[in-house]
Amino acid sequence: METARYNRQIILPEVGINGQHKLQQAKVLIIGAGGLGVAVLPYLAAAGIGEIGIIDDDRIEVTNLQRQVIYKSSSVGKSKVLEAATMALELNPSIKINAITEKLDSKNAILLFEQYDIVVDATDNLTTKYLINDACCVTNKPFVYGSIYKFEGQVSVFNYKNGPTYRCLFPEENSEVRNCNDAGVMGISVGIIGMFQANEVLKMVLGIGELLSGKLLVYNMLNNEQQKFDFSKTDTSTIDKVAFENKYTSVESATIEISAALALEQINNKNVVFLDVRNSEEYPKITIQNGLQIPLDRLESALHQLDSNAEIFVFCQSGIRSKKAVEILRNNNFATAKSIAGGAKALDKILHKGTVSVT
Repeated sequence: METARYNRQIILPEVGINGQHKLQQAKVLIIGAGGLGVAVLPYLAAAGIGEIGIIDDDRIEVTNLQRQVIYKSSSVGKSKVLEAATMALELNPSIKINAITEKLDSKNAILLFEQYDIVVDATDNLTTKYLINDACCVTNKPFVYGSIYKFEGQVSVFNYKNGPTYRCLFPEENSEVRNCNDAGVMGISVGIIGMFQANEVLKMVLGIGELLSGKLLVYNMLNNEQQKFDFSKTDTSTIDKVAFENKYTSVESATIEISAALALEQINNKNVVFLDVRNSEEYPKITIQNGLQIPLDRLESALHQLDSNAEIFVFCQSGIRSKKAVEILRNNNFATAKSIAGGAKALDKILHKGTVSVT
C-alpha cells in the first residue's frame, strides 16, 4: 500500500492504517457516468477504494461538458465509462477500475451487484432507480442515492443493514419526475450532491460517522439551506428474487419501447403518428410531417385529437415522460402505442445524419 499517497487521511485517527486497508478491500459500483457519477468517481479513486465498477452505455456529447467536468472537448463521441476509467487510473494507478459499457437492466443487475459491496445510484432515470433498489434488496447490498432537480439535491442511503429502502420513501413508482435534460441543471449542483454521495460511501466503508440511512438530506443550492427528514421501513418495501423476476419479466414482455432508428423507418407511413409530449419551448425541435405535439400534462384531455387506428410513437426529451404517456394511451385503448427510446435526442441525431428522408 502506498502510504505516502494516502498520508493526509491515514493521519486521521478515524482512518489510520486499518481504515486505509478497509478502503483498499472495498468494492463499489457506480451506476451512471453522468454528472453525479463523475463527481463521485474521482474522490473514491483518490481515497483508495480498491475496486470501482462504473456502468453506462452512453457516449459523451458537447452538452455534457457543462457539468460532467472530467470529460474533455476532444472526448465528444467517445464512451463515457472508458474515458472515466482512464481519468481515474491516471489519478490513482494502484486501484482497479471495471469499465462496463452496458445499460443496467434486469438481466444484468443481480449478477453485477453480487460482485460489489456498495452500489452508488448516479442516474437521473426514475425507472432505473426502482430497478437499483429492487436488485439491491435481492442481493442485500446498500446503495447511496443521489438526485437533482434544478437547484435542489437529495441524498440518502437505502437498504443498509436491512434498513429502509427507496420504496419506503418513494412508494409510488408511476410518479412523474423530470430529469436534468428536461428540467435543466447547474453543473455545480451535481458536483455538490456527488461529493455528498462519495462521503456516504467512505463513511460506510470506514464505519465512522452517522450514515443517512432512514434520513433524506435535502440541499438547496440557492440559499445553502440543508434539511434532513426521517423515514422508517415499511412492511411492503422489500422484494425477493422470485418477485423481482416476475416483475421485470412482465415489464419487459410488454414491449412498450421502440428504437429511434426503427421508428424513423416509418416516417413516411401515413398510419403512424409521432407524438411529442414535451412542452413547446423544449429543444431540439423535431419537425416531421406526421408529427403532433401534445404536452404530457394535457394528454388525457386531448385524446380526441388522436386517431385510435393509428400507430403512435411517443417521444419526449430523453424517453422518460414518453413511457408515462404510453401508459396513459394504452389505458385508453391505444393498444399499440410505443415510447421512442432516447427521445428527441436520439431522433435528432439520426435526422441530422441524413439517414432518413423527411417529407
